[in-house]
Amino acid sequence: MTTLQSNILSHIRQDVQSMHAYAIQDSVGMVKLDAMENPYTLPPGLQAQLGERLGKLAINRYPGARVEDLKTALRQYAQVPTDYGLMLGNGSDELISLLAMACDVPGGKILAPLPGFVMYAMSAQLQGLQFIGVPLTADFELDETAMLAAIDKEKPAITYIAYPNNPTANLWDEGVIKKIIAACAQYGGMVVMDEAYQPFSSQSWITQIHAAPEANANVLLMRTLSKFGLAGVRLGYMTGPAALINEIDKLRPPYNISVLNCECALFALENKEEFSRQAQEIIAQRAMLLEAIGRMPGAQAIKSDANMFLVRMADAARVFAQLKQRGVLVKNVSAMHPLLANTLRISVGTPAENQLLLAALQASLRG
Repeated sequence: MTTLQSNILSHIRQDVQSMHAYAIQDSVGMVKLDAMENPYTLPPGLQAQLGERLGKLAINRYPGARVEDLKTALRQYAQVPTDYGLMLGNGSDELISLLAMACDVPGGKILAPLPGFVMYAMSAQLQGLQFIGVPLTADFELDETAMLAAIDKEKPAITYIAYPNNPTANLWDEGVIKKIIAACAQYGGMVVMDEAYQPFSSQSWITQIHAAPEANANVLLMRTLSKFGLAGVRLGYMTGPAALINEIDKLRPPYNISVLNCECALFALENKEEFSRQAQEIIAQRAMLLEAIGRMPGAQAIKSDANMFLVRMADAARVFAQLKQRGVLVKNVSAMHPLLANTLRISVGTPAENQLLLAALQASLRG
């Protein structure tokens, strides 16, 4: 490193220099089951229609009224209450960052159960907020006593509840969540229900919002179209009481949603039946995989409400390496949290990919 480079780095925050960049595994030539993506592409006919639409876009202009058309379509798709606000983000990650920025007040804190989505803690760190992590129970449920005690003591500005959770893939007890929401409301804390995996889940908190709007007046509902089938498009959205959404939306960069992202999302919502069919196939394949892996000696497959699931075994590092040698890429999450020791996270693939996974996993477990 040159002296000039060293002097330049002195102006970059030390905590940033100490961080590691988000690692993306090399998946070239692999059966890619590591990133919770929808494994299906569009049918050829829809590909042609989308290509024609994108080719006609005025990419020389900034995004305009078409963004409002997308927000209207999302309101209908997600059954957003008419008096709620709705804002768009470049994926959920941008929305999470904007929430941290909005709540960057002296003593501000963000709380979430652990293990959970890494961006909750990272957004807090980058914005200079304190992050409070509350461990789940051994069976990946919310620790009601610990969560309520931490909320009472720390009074976080934001409490994240992933529904279902990443990486554990489970839905948490509805009654406990209601208590958490009520506890946060006592001092004006927000609860963000993160429903990234909603297309594969048996429940959505939007039902509770419609049933009891007053009890959920401090709740924001966040979703993404990534798991819907548009991971490459990068589009997230968040809804909640208009007074809250309007304040957070002030921080959104102008034109954060490109005309390409917008049109792709509109096209997907217009063809939601195809994406719903894909989701149902993923759910069916998930059930098949959980049953098949559950019969394998040395593997414990854990129930899931998402498009991925956890498998616990005696030596996850060895099995991960052997799966990779056999051309199947999954995620070794063992080091993320003590509760995840010797655990692999596996995304649901196509039927053909899933059969390759099962054969490779059985052979890897045998060593």
